[in-house]
Amino acid sequence: LFDHEASPLRHIPHLNTRHMVLQILGWMWAIAFSIAIGSYTVFAVSVVGHVVLIGAAAITVATYGAAAKRPGLFITALGRRADGEHL
Repeated sequence: LFDHEASPLRHIPHLNTRHMVLQILGWMWAIAFSIAIGSYTVFAVSVVGHVVLIGAAAITVATYGAAAKRPGLFITALGRRADGEHL
């Protein structure tokens, strides 16, 4: 594909121009793959970050719901009487 004697670039008569066009195409493909791989990596980090944020929001909503419906879940026997006063 990137052989200047086998590709359609062979029709460019000037060897230096043919070589320069081939170099530009090579750089273009290297940059394209770098950006693609980089965006996949950033996407993975972004997904993890979003999962953590959504998880934190879900835990908060569940905690608020439990506090509203079953506040007794948050009362322990460590240093508290049944009426909620400290010992």
